[in-house]
Amino acid sequence: MKVIICGAGQVGWQIARQLSGEKNDVTIVDVNADLVRRATEALDVQGVAGFASYPEVLAKAGARDADLIIAATYSDEVNMVTCQVAHSVFGVTRKIARLRAQEYLRPAYGDLYSENRLPIDVVISPEFEVAEAALQRLAAPATFDTEIFMNGKAQLLGLALSEDCPVLNTPLRQLDGLFPTLRAIVVGVRRDGRLFAPDANDQLYAQDSAYIFVHSEDVNRALEIFGKKTKKQERVIIIGGGNVGLAVARALESRSDRVRVKIIEKSRERAEIAADALERTIVLNGDGMDLDILNEAAIDKADVVLAVTDDDKTNILAAVRAKQLNCPMAIALVNDPTLAPLMAPLDIDAYINPRATTVSSILRHIRHGKVRAIYSVGDGEAEMIEAQVLSTSPLSGRLVREIEFPEGVLVGGVMKGDKMVKPTGDLRIDAGDVIALFAMAGDIAEVERLLQVSIDFF
Repeated sequence: MKVIICGAGQVGWQIARQLSGEKNDVTIVDVNADLVRRATEALDVQGVAGFASYPEVLAKAGARDADLIIAATYSDEVNMVTCQVAHSVFGVTRKIARLRAQEYLRPAYGDLYSENRLPIDVVISPEFEVAEAALQRLAAPATFDTEIFMNGKAQLLGLALSEDCPVLNTPLRQLDGLFPTLRAIVVGVRRDGRLFAPDANDQLYAQDSAYIFVHSEDVNRALEIFGKKTKKQERVIIIGGGNVGLAVARALESRSDRVRVKIIEKSRERAEIAADALERTIVLNGDGMDLDILNEAAIDKADVVLAVTDDDKTNILAAVRAKQLNCPMAIALVNDPTLAPLMAPLDIDAYINPRATTVSSILRHIRHGKVRAIYSVGDGEAEMIEAQVLSTSPLSGRLVREIEFPEGVLVGGVMKGDKMVKPTGDLRIDAGDVIALFAMAGDIAEVERLLQVSIDFF
């Protein structure tokens, strides 16, 4: 597959790294020649320096025979024009654009992105994706990572294991005997900084991080089994009233369980916009780092603080201060992945990486086979892939134990009709089933082969 990626920032870099690592023909375009040079030196990609929306630049990047263009520059307008030029001048069949401004995403303009107007096949909104990720973190407060699969019937939980985890030093194959009705599979383990797919004889140890694929009805039970307490989040303080904070507050207001929400926003203008847009949320104009404003918000009575300003350091420091003021849980939005190792030493319970959420959304739309969902795990080290099994797939009609999965691939769950079942060796995979696979990055190409029916996109 020949892919042109416009924008060599964090998202463009990660997509380029993953697609080039899977032996695709990747060209990266950016106006910053230094970023292009860095990408070509570190990755197996070609590079073109220039404005992505210029026809001459796209021609130099090979747009005439490209299968896909991903416009992920920092400018919404450049991304839109790039897709238009790719379509009108070069006939590129698949076009994905990242758009940040909410004005472009209003439902009233839903028909704007069509072949006869702005020919964009898939629009990715980082703010929407981040808001969804924040809501999932709030719904599973004992996890450091979580994602929903199979129409809400399953979840991937990331759990940091401590000394009081009841199932430490127990071979994973024994968990079925100890908890025969638990619909959960340990699909990934990070130990000493290395992520791997465990086998049945592996054990879990304190300080491990485990990724567990679990039926949604069994989430609370799974958390208890792995030593985590569950507590309902009734009082939420959001620091940052921008697009992400506003979207999270709106979603919490729409719930029937009446979560009490307060927003702290430094900009008076933005605070007024948020106050006008929300009904039950209390909006405070002030600095989320200020002790007086935090005390006014009753930080010591809050169940969780969510720091989602547009500045990483502000989010980290606000989360640390909230914990110091006896808030039991703090979640920070962190764009810079190099800051992630600081979260545990600073006692920040979870963080949201916008790059990972955006990359996951883009990958979902470019994988071969009938892929329904993808979540990028860690720093692109693995993926959780949900896909429908087609009748001509090598998986169809075979028992799980008969399928020669690569060593770095595990089946997390299977959905037959509207029922999710725990995979066992004797479970037969049929056409039409939906399967969830945890795959290490080096095995994704083989997973695609198992899922696809042809070289076409679905």
